[in-house]
Amino acid sequence: MPKRVLLAKPRGYCAGVDRAVETVELALEKYGAPVYVRKEIVHNKYVVETLSDRGAIFVNETDEVPEGALVVFSAHGVSPAVHAEAEQRSLRTIDATCPLVTKVHKEAVRFAKEDYDILLIGHEGHEEVEGTAGEAPDHVQLVDTAEDAATVEVRDPSKVIWLSQTTLSVDETMVRVRQLKDRFPDLQDPPSDDICYATSNRQTAVKTMAPSCDLVLVVGSKNSSNSVRLVEVALQHGAKASYLIDYAKEVDLAWLEGVETVGVTSGASVPDLLVMELLKFLESHGYGEVEEITTANERITFSLPRELRKDLVR
Repeated sequence: MPKRVLLAKPRGYCAGVDRAVETVELALEKYGAPVYVRKEIVHNKYVVETLSDRGAIFVNETDEVPEGALVVFSAHGVSPAVHAEAEQRSLRTIDATCPLVTKVHKEAVRFAKEDYDILLIGHEGHEEVEGTAGEAPDHVQLVDTAEDAATVEVRDPSKVIWLSQTTLSVDETMVRVRQLKDRFPDLQDPPSDDICYATSNRQTAVKTMAPSCDLVLVVGSKNSSNSVRLVEVALQHGAKASYLIDYAKEVDLAWLEGVETVGVTSGASVPDLLVMELLKFLESHGYGEVEEITTANERITFSLPRELRKDLVR
């Protein structure tokens, strides 16, 4: 059988990432450098390095931004405390939070107002989780591991709802939900699906091609939750091996030994030029035939943040 590549579609940039990256690019054009960005705008090494070269300054906390300067909040969202701190320092802010993350924030606020216990399924320390929990710290408890699901306590088991980080594995999330429902039969589901369309679409494409692949290469950074999940999904659905790489040059040639079919995909914060570089690399090692595996066509776009839009029309 000839060596070939199966290329997942959809892959790469989602609408929220596209909007966040474009926000920083346009802010640099409109206001000039430096533009401060709190945390990585999206979890991708290449994107962060490219924007840094153009004059973006990435900081961990708002207090690292000079008073009165312009700061962009990343796609992962921030808590009300961060907004308040920015106001205290007279910072000009542009909020590039993904609208799908904002939706989860609003759900947390709404259910906290109704005095629900909110069980937030997500990974401890992830920026998105910190932002969502910060909307209602007295009502939200994080459920990350099976142990968390087994030990979390609520005030009233008849008044409890689960929400989730948008970039998790759909299957893994439902495992946690089932564990929680065993303990709290009245546990309510979120009013709409929290896992973002792009995360689940990329996982579906990988599930479809994984059984035919000897190896699946996922282009993405190690701190990108949805990219890490794609490796796990590939292995769970039949790929013999799967690795996460930022760049084509990170491919270990030993991985290709005896491999006929390589699956290629990328996380939701990865520009497609990195995938094209990987395809070029694979072609130079005999994997010239590329077949695209399409499981969905994404046409979703999000408008730019309001704070930026009003300045661009002037």
